[in-house]
Amino acid sequence: MPGKQDAGKARRLIVHMGVQKTGSTSIQRHLRRNEDALAGDLVVRTPEEGSPMRPLGRAAVGFSLAPDKDREQALKLAFREVLDGLPQTDVPVLISHENLAGAMPGNGGEVRLYPALPRIAALLVAEARDFAVDFVVYTRKQKTWRPSVWAQAVRTDGYERSLVEFEAETADLPGWGDLIRRLNAETGGRVTRFKLEDEDDLLRPGRQLLCHAGLDDALIDSLDPLDGPTNSRLNDGATEFLRRLNGLSLNPHAHGRIVDLVARTEHLFAADAPQGTS
Repeated sequence: MPGKQDAGKARRLIVHMGVQKTGSTSIQRHLRRNEDALAGDLVVRTPEEGSPMRPLGRAAVGFSLAPDKDREQALKLAFREVLDGLPQTDVPVLISHENLAGAMPGNGGEVRLYPALPRIAALLVAEARDFAVDFVVYTRKQKTWRPSVWAQAVRTDGYERSLVEFEAETADLPGWGDLIRRLNAETGGRVTRFKLEDEDDLLRPGRQLLCHAGLDDALIDSLDPLDGPTNSRLNDGATEFLRRLNGLSLNPHAHGRIVDLVARTEHLFAADAPQGTS
């Protein structure tokens, strides 16, 4: 079978590191929906609520914002917990978490292009020394990626500035080729880049990743599709409301509840939403 390892070879571990706003959530939903169908060829781990993958993502972001020894150790321990929970078989493993890339621009004052990602990848390789590790990074044309990142930073990271200000802050970002070169230099050429624009079926996302993991086209084509898009950007009115909300001194719990409410009722913030009468 395509997913099996040859006898005597290290078990394969593919780490999909995102990056954020390149379709990771849709890919993960698709993987979870088809976990049983994939089980004979691929062990899948995604950031489900209550799983060790959630702390792993938080540890990676924390390390990227303050890469000290304590946070490095926390990242190693979080990754070890994920590895220790894998079934003891020879089936290849796919770990997918966009926050393994570290903080995206707009999160915690970060304005660079994932400066800590190469170091994070090297730490994961060292911790998974019994595996044959390789990394996958999806990218997206920066012209559309940056506004999407800005909107996400407003929604989830408390970013207060306008899109114009965000574009100015990130005007000096290098292209994706720079990130891939830095990653390969740190990991010994273990990185494969896929472009989101090359995904040909939005309801069966991640074909490039699954092919890379060794699955054949017939199996991929047989997977159940998604019902619709995932983690879509909020409309402009809802995003602007949250941006202004981020400038207020609110209790974090209250702030989070308001964000959730706005996300559930974003139609009320649309430009063509019905207006009340005076």
